[in-house]
Amino acid sequence: MTTTPAAYEPTDRTVPSRSRDRARYDRETVYSILDQAYVCHLGFVRDGAPVVLPTLFGRVGDTLYVHGSTGSRPLLAAGRTDPGLPVCLTVTHVDGLVLARSAFHHSLNYRSVVAHGVARQVTDEAECRTALDALVDHVVPGRSADSRPANARELAATAVIRLDLEEVSAKLRTGGPNDDAEDLDLPFWSGVVPVAPAYGRPVPAADLAPGITTPDYIAAL
Repeated sequence: MTTTPAAYEPTDRTVPSRSRDRARYDRETVYSILDQAYVCHLGFVRDGAPVVLPTLFGRVGDTLYVHGSTGSRPLLAAGRTDPGLPVCLTVTHVDGLVLARSAFHHSLNYRSVVAHGVARQVTDEAECRTALDALVDHVVPGRSADSRPANARELAATAVIRLDLEEVSAKLRTGGPNDDAEDLDLPFWSGVVPVAPAYGRPVPAADLAPGITTPDYIAAL
């Protein structure tokens, strides 16, 4: 039985050139950052020029799934090129505004993941359905079991690509400002303004049938 390593092996592309002490390679940290993000940015080269697209994603184990229209260029390229489409996928959380006494030392507290690899189009119907369920549950856990699954027509209009997590790193910043010693007596406020997501009260659809109440898994948000 093969045991999954607890951490990813650092590579030339995943070791940051600055602030290397902020880098993390353990799967627990990487998974946590990915699972709390709604949007990823998918970067690739199209016609010799870089392209970066914001999109939804889902994770199943050590695999990320991204979906789109069957006419989407990156998804088409992932299916037509051999062995697939070289990509760079990133997610970022902003956790705080770090305000220093000097403009130079202003920063952000953040958590980010960068994954390099080759994206491949999913052609197996069972895996495609697993991927679509993961995408739905990534946004609201439990939602895929509480909604109609995609029918044959919808599956035919949807393309899914997979990116296996192999060349991955996380990077984090925490803590307060790093003011220079000679600036500590300056008369400027210094500190951190926390940033966190907020959820409002669920708003039912205007045509929701009477008697259907908000599910517990949505109210829990």
